[in-house]
Formats: sequence, structure tokens, C-alpha cells
Amino acid sequence: MRRVRDIPKPPARPPDAHKGTAGLVLVVAGSRGMAGAAALVGNGALRAGAGLVKIATADSALDTVAALAPCCTTAPLPDDGASIKARAAGKILDLAEGRHVLAMGPGLGQTRGVRSVVRSVLVRARIPLVLDADALNVIAGRVPEALAAADVPVIITPHPGEAARLLGTTAKEVQADRQAAATRLAELGAVAVLKGAGTVVCDGKRMHVNETGNPGMATAGAGDVLTGMLAALVAAGMEPFDAAVLAVWAHGRAGDLAAVRLGGTSRGERVGILGLTALDILRCVPEALRV
Repeated sequence: MRRVRDIPKPPARPPDAHKGTAGLVLVVAGSRGMAGAAALVGNGALRAGAGLVKIATADSALDTVAALAPCCTTAPLPDDGASIKARAAGKILDLAEGRHVLAMGPGLGQTRGVRSVVRSVLVRARIPLVLDADALNVIAGRVPEALAAADVPVIITPHPGEAARLLGTTAKEVQADRQAAATRLAELGAVAVLKGAGTVVCDGKRMHVNETGNPGMATAGAGDVLTGMLAALVAAGMEPFDAAVLAVWAHGRAGDLAAVRLGGTSRGERVGILGLTALDILRCVPEALRV
């Protein structure tokens, strides 16, 4: 396994760039009561440089998502009053036409409809996929088959609990050897981003262990921001492993910048700050990407 320590540079944007060339992202996320997750993914993608982000979400959550992410466009998906139905898959695939990446999972729920949608998208998608949260939870138990069905690059971004479900083990065992767990996740057929202190990125041949970030980032929604950032960098043309390394590094750096601005300390002192939120991280993403 080759250890990667250098942080890739974000793609340069030419002087004549417009929103259509800066990266087109489709986000499939959210449900009634989880609209914030969808909005954070969309806003994370915009803050990381995406030119245009469309959020496809459960119809019952649409107005809330649109209000929380006014710079994104939105599309309603058929739902059961809360979570999307199986027949949403066709509309998602239609919306993906012409997009550069599809990020899916946060806040979707774990219903039969969501499970059917995720499996259909894995089989039929023609653009790279970033899978997080419920998009991972609903394939647990059939992960190798589900990922093998994809004919496009797939990036998975589990936290330790989700990683444990994917690997059929426990979060304690995942945490006991995070690098080994990330390697096993990559062997399932994806670029793996095992989140947590010292996030590990692995594609089966290369491994990067992140050194940015602080304990204050242990807060709801932080992972949703990362999902959006990662999607934006893939949409901008970065190779999936490089995009994951940069997204993870910049996400942690944004958290460090936010902690300092709120009067805390950086991860170097392993303190962070209480009360840090995903919105604080989001605001610091553009500065964090100036590398």
C-alpha cells in the first residue's frame, strides 16, 4: 500500500469559466424532518466550487430544502409523506443526465423505497457516485454485490458505525484498526473515506491519513458538508482518490479555522471548541481550499 502525504491542488478555473463548466452536481438527499442534511450537502458543494447544484429531495421536504439552500435549484421526488418512493429512481436518473457527479444518501431514511432507489441508481448511473449515510445503510449486508453493479467510480464516506455495518463488524473493531478497516472498505469496490479523527482515504493501492481537523467537529451535519465538498471536486474533474484527499484535508482545515475564529484552538492541541456547528465549518470552506 503506497502512503500518500501530499495534498492535491484544487483544479484551476479558467478566466472564461461559467457555471456550466465549473462542475454540475446532483444531490439526492433529505426527507421530511431531515431537510437540513440535503441543504448542507448542496451548500457544501457550492462552497467547494461547484458551478451549479441541484438538490432532488422528497416532495414533502422540498420547500424547506429550498429555503435553506437558496443558491441551489431543487427538484421534488415522489414520497410516502416523508421518504422517497421506489419510483423516484427514474426521475433521479433523468436529472443526472448532463451532470458530472451524483451525491446521494444524507437524510434519505432507510425505507424500502430508499433501498430500491439506491440499488437502481448503482446499476444504472452513468456518472461518478458519492455515497454517504443512508445510501450506505440500505446496502449493508449486500455491499459487494451492490457496488459491483456500478459501472462508474464510487466513493463511500462512512463514519465508524456505518463502516461497521458495511463490513459486518462493530464500530469498536473498526476504531481499533482504522487503516485496516479502510483497506477492507476499499476492497469492496470503492474509494473509501473512513471518517473520524485521522480520516483515512484508501482506494486499495493508495492510502492517506488526514492530519487536519479538531474534536469540535464532532457535530451533526459536518459529514454532510464533506459529502458536498467531495462531490464538487469530482465534478470539477479531479480523480476520485485525489478529490477525496483534498476534500478531507480542506474540510478539517475549515474546522480548524472555524475553531480559531470562535476562540478555540486547533487540533494541534487536541482541544477544539464546544458549540462548533456544521454552518461554522461551511463558512470557512473557501478559505480552506486556498492551497
